[in-house]
Amino acid sequence: MITPMVVFNVSEDIEAKIRRLRELGKASADTEVPRTSAPPVKKPPRKPRRMGSIRDRERRRRILIGSAIILLIVLAVSVGAYAYLQNKEEKELSSLRAKKIAEVNTYFNENVFNNTNCTKEVNQIKAALLNQILSAKSVEELEAINVRASYEAALKKYNECLQRMKELELERQLNATKMEKIKEIELEFQPLLSMPLPDDLKSKAVKYLKELENRVMSARSIEEVKSIKADPYLLELWRDYQFWRIDQLARMGHKDVILEYKGTKKMVSIQEAKAILGGILDYRELMEYKVMKVEWVELSLVLPKRNINGAFISPGDRIKIYIRGNTTSFDGYFELVLLPVQGGSISVSESQSQSSSSSGSSSTTYSESHSTSASPGGASISDSSSASDSYTTSQSASQSSSASYSYSVNLGEILKAIAAGKIQASEQVRSQLNAYGWKVLNLEQETALAALDSNTQLLVIVRVPSIFVPDILQNQNNLYIVRVAT
Repeated sequence: MITPMVVFNVSEDIEAKIRRLRELGKASADTEVPRTSAPPVKKPPRKPRRMGSIRDRERRRRILIGSAIILLIVLAVSVGAYAYLQNKEEKELSSLRAKKIAEVNTYFNENVFNNTNCTKEVNQIKAALLNQILSAKSVEELEAINVRASYEAALKKYNECLQRMKELELERQLNATKMEKIKEIELEFQPLLSMPLPDDLKSKAVKYLKELENRVMSARSIEEVKSIKADPYLLELWRDYQFWRIDQLARMGHKDVILEYKGTKKMVSIQEAKAILGGILDYRELMEYKVMKVEWVELSLVLPKRNINGAFISPGDRIKIYIRGNTTSFDGYFELVLLPVQGGSISVSESQSQSSSSSGSSSTTYSESHSTSASPGGASISDSSSASDSYTTSQSASQSSSASYSYSVNLGEILKAIAAGKIQASEQVRSQLNAYGWKVLNLEQETALAALDSNTQLLVIVRVPSIFVPDILQNQNNLYIVRVAT
């Protein structure tokens, strides 16, 4: 940089050189010796110079030199000032540019824009902003750059991207929830649709299924999808199906049906079955019920007398069969009771005596007695009768006679003989034996006297639904038969 002091020193050196040149010119003019050479050729006379013109020329030269010097000084000052100002502006520009870049980095940091899926437009705005800062040529141009506005624009773009991503994720979750809900509803309908439904009920089930699927697909939120329940529809459909099964059995002539729930079986009437199933409010519980027709079978059981209501049950009575130690019961009807072989032995003894006497007055006395005893099943039964008559005649005589006999009958052997055809009038014997057991039991009931021990094993025939037979046979040593009072 050229300073004013340097310019001033240069001007002083120029003036000193001019003065020295003048002094040297005067000195050379004074010491010059005339030459002795040939006479000079005469020249035309020169016009005399005036002293004023020389001085003017010198003054003009000094003025020009001064002007040049002043011009150089002004130029040097201008150049210096320009360089100074230029250097100062460059420093301010660099400082402001660094501040702007730091401001950009402060706003555009990873803590704010941390989702890389939405930083593409942010990075573009940041890059354009940095390029604008670096290409600025003046402080004014840099100051005109609004980093805050660019940051807000980038943040808006970033938030819009996040919102779009959130909406897309919510839409994805909503669609996934819809698919899961539809699959869940179809699985809930599957057990019902796999049943042998009538055409009208099947069409109704398909209609309800499509209606629920349409509601799911038109839902606008996950909460709305989750709020859609198939329970009311399935409760109605399962109830219709169970009632249809009951009505179908009723049309076949059945008055009773079997209801099975979680392994527990129960025979109820048609009306009772509908009342039970109609009171259930959860289709999951309703679908656990099975409605089955009643298939009657006759089953023989050997039970102690005390386990058969004291054997005071008549054929055709409605009964319930209970398992000891359990609340399970089986409905049925009582058919027949027979005395088993160990109670089928009959012993009979009979005696008879007769006496008569006569005298002159001719009197006659007649007496007769009969006794019968039986011991079926270890019990003792006896019967006796007597009669007497007397009259007197004119003759007198006396006579007496007596007779007795006894026999024992094994009913088991008689039954075997009947089966083998070895007994004559077997039909008559069979009818008498058929009534024998009932006569003994009826006699107990009429006289309120127990002829048979309570532990006497009796063979009974009961009529029960076939579905109860496995449970009855499995617990036949713990069964109790009771008569249903009407």
